[in-house]
Amino acid sequence: MSYFKFLNLVTDNNMWFEPECTGSGSDGKVGPSPRAFHVAVAIDCHMFVFGGRSGGNRLGDFWVLDTDIWQWSELTSFGDLPSSRDFAAASAIGNRKIVMYGGWDGKKWLSDVYVLDTISLEWMELSVSGTIPPPRCGHSATMIEKRLLIYGGRGGGGPIMSDLWALKGLIEEENEAPGWTQLKLPGQSPSPRCGHTIASGGPYLLLFGGHGTGGWLSRYDIYHNDCVVLDRVSVQWKRLPTSNEPPAARAYHSMNSIGSRYLLFGGFDGKSTYGDLWWLVPEDDPIAKRLPAPSSGVVRERNTTMGTKESQRYGSAVSELQKRLEVSNLLSNPQCIMDEVEDKELLQLASRVHSEQAVSNLQAVQALRDHWMKSAPQSIKLQELSPLLRDYQRLITRNHM
Repeated sequence: MSYFKFLNLVTDNNMWFEPECTGSGSDGKVGPSPRAFHVAVAIDCHMFVFGGRSGGNRLGDFWVLDTDIWQWSELTSFGDLPSSRDFAAASAIGNRKIVMYGGWDGKKWLSDVYVLDTISLEWMELSVSGTIPPPRCGHSATMIEKRLLIYGGRGGGGPIMSDLWALKGLIEEENEAPGWTQLKLPGQSPSPRCGHTIASGGPYLLLFGGHGTGGWLSRYDIYHNDCVVLDRVSVQWKRLPTSNEPPAARAYHSMNSIGSRYLLFGGFDGKSTYGDLWWLVPEDDPIAKRLPAPSSGVVRERNTTMGTKESQRYGSAVSELQKRLEVSNLLSNPQCIMDEVEDKELLQLASRVHSEQAVSNLQAVQALRDHWMKSAPQSIKLQELSPLLRDYQRLITRNHM
């Protein structure tokens, strides 16, 4: 049986909640129909969903969820519309566009590239000259700066791949002709696989899981639980050392980076599905030093830690926030903002958050103070800064479109 239930995880307190979503499509039901193997890409406060499979049917409908008001909308797009497909892969290009590559339409493997403008809702099939990757599905696709990287997948005739390709020409300002380049990098590269995930965090691309040779989604496939990183500084593959046991081998899970952490959920091991949630964190991360006893409604959280040498490559989330907002580093304790520096930090943060609006510094600071004073904290948790950064990014994006 297929489901389309939307659950949201608040990582600050590790609580799941199911928002009451509104919005209906052509069938009169709220949200997309049940499906699997679709693509879902988040841009700002919106999550875009395309395609997938429902039973034996490939889907080609297009939806967006506004997480500010928890409303689904079925979108009517135009341009070069992609065919119905599942097992495609997609990634955001900045704060406006989405690029989608490959997939399976029920008859053939695909190697086409589509770019969606999320403002105009226009699809454009990218015309790529020169050598192109073999058609595939079940691969990964990740934007790294100006390039789309795809890895692995299953190709025509059934072989599972281990090739890495980079696509240029996705950034209009660069004025580059679209073109693929196959990358052959040194180091301990991953084995051929599909159904894996790759997430970008700091100087690394982290690859986890997937399945290798065997029947399509059969119990005879070889399922993986290794962590392989692509070091963007040395430009080579590395095996990531962890200090405890990783999650069980699986494929078709989801994984995202949040600051210097990686969050993994679910998956399939050829026999059954998983509903567990894992963090991969640096050794000096506070979450690595605790394992709370779960209670009703609380995430059954587990963690795997990265070696100290590797974790030092990632700066803290606060340092990155301060760098982006040009806030001076006044924190002596990385876990809280103490009273003696609170006012100065708030002034700088608030003035930048509201810099595009006719709001005085005093009004901005007072609004932020009112928010925090309601909970009367002894110290301000760093997690409180995350919504500020999100609001700031959203404000700047909207004012520069």
